[in-house]
Amino acid sequence: MKKISVIALVGVSLLTASCNKEKSAESAATSTEKTVAESKGEVLAVDNATSVVNWKAFHKGGMAPRWGTLSVKSGDLSVENGQVTAGNFTIDMNSIKVNPASVTEKDKKPEELETHLKSADFFDVAKNPTSDFKITSVTDLAEAPKDAVAGANKTVSGNLTLSGKTVNVTFPAKVDVVENSASVQAKFTVNRADWGIKFGTSEADPAEWMISKDIEIAIDVKAKK
Repeated sequence: MKKISVIALVGVSLLTASCNKEKSAESAATSTEKTVAESKGEVLAVDNATSVVNWKAFHKGGMAPRWGTLSVKSGDLSVENGQVTAGNFTIDMNSIKVNPASVTEKDKKPEELETHLKSADFFDVAKNPTSDFKITSVTDLAEAPKDAVAGANKTVSGNLTLSGKTVNVTFPAKVDVVENSASVQAKFTVNRADWGIKFGTSEADPAEWMISKDIEIAIDVKAKK
């Protein structure tokens, strides 16, 4: 009995350690929806050909991670006195892609996962074909967290709408403004349950409990004249 108990304890310890490693980005601070920043100065259109949203999801313990991309459909960034002060971008949820390299099981296919993610279990794209992010504030960042995107220099807050629900998120970002262009890059983690996306989050069912609620989001939005 003692041997079994020790093995069980070791197993729990390993799972706990693995769970701590499943995220590679800080969790975004969340709050209720806030007032969107007023667009002032020069407005630059988002370049949807070079802008992208990358995502990564996990099973608990970091097992069987999945990752892929979403396309940015439209948007703009407002620049005043050399600083990004406002902006927004819209994501085409029908564009969700699963990288084949993340699906290593012989009995699973990326296309099947894409279909599931588009279903009512997750993002229900038939009802919510787009998601959007609207900046509420951009402030100077004194010191970037260790897991922030490289070169992070600002703290960005914005209303993120997923599956028809809006939550304000705050995260460190690298915001650059150069002649005739601007960009926002960031990497952060959100809890999908905050947006009511609860499939696979029931702790009463061990099979569902193993699916993590965390989604890592990496945005790379570029705008130009």
